[in-house]
Amino acid sequence: MADPQLTVVEQQLGAVYDAMHAARARTTIVGGLYGQAMGDLYPAEVAASSSTDWALLGTMVANLRMQPGQCLVDVGCGTGGVGLWLARALAACVTGVDVSSTALGLAAARARHFGLPAECADFRLGSLGSTGLPARYADGLVCVDALGHEKDRRKALEEIRRVLKPGARAVLTSGRSQARQALPPWSEQAQRTGLILDAEEERPHEPAMWQRVYRSWVEHEAELREQLGHAQADSMLTEARTRGPALRDRVAVAVTLRRPED
Repeated sequence: MADPQLTVVEQQLGAVYDAMHAARARTTIVGGLYGQAMGDLYPAEVAASSSTDWALLGTMVANLRMQPGQCLVDVGCGTGGVGLWLARALAACVTGVDVSSTALGLAAARARHFGLPAECADFRLGSLGSTGLPARYADGLVCVDALGHEKDRRKALEEIRRVLKPGARAVLTSGRSQARQALPPWSEQAQRTGLILDAEEERPHEPAMWQRVYRSWVEHEAELREQLGHAQADSMLTEARTRGPALRDRVAVAVTLRRPED
């Protein structure tokens, strides 16, 4: 499998995430703030900078319906915690895809901690719209908090369908505004890209969780600046102050899509 050629925009995004992951790898403050905000819903071993909690991990295990020895793909894998945890829980192999080479290096280094042999954990450069993976490669696929950053949603869903084996499922996190419908319903998005909507499960606790996370970033501004540097702290604080107010109107969901049998 050859790494795909990232677009200029994807390369720029990768550079942004490279800097973020490099800064966060030097300190435990960000994980600590997620843990405080999420409480006992936070799976500390996963250490994901996302909405991943115990409830989401349970949804993914149940809805993927994978068998031991099968192949799981984690698109937008970041530092790999979600895919590695699921691979261990499902006795599967994981292939992670991300635009950040720094994140991929950190993910590969974590495989031993999760008890996975080297041949069962592969992390490679790619994007949602161009994973670089062969067709009909995955027995299951997850994508946590990355789909909302993809401007071409249809291209991403078509790529997910291409990578899935017939009958295999993908579990994605997504969100929508209660006030305005920017995208068609998930049933329609799935149908347009040759997929079947198996489930769309609301996560009513998630917006409040993000509000707590963002509040903690603002409250710990001084520590973030000291440990991450001003550029990373500014990025986090800007996210907190711009996205935080919109959370009152957000509906968070976990969506399960299935590729039909041929």
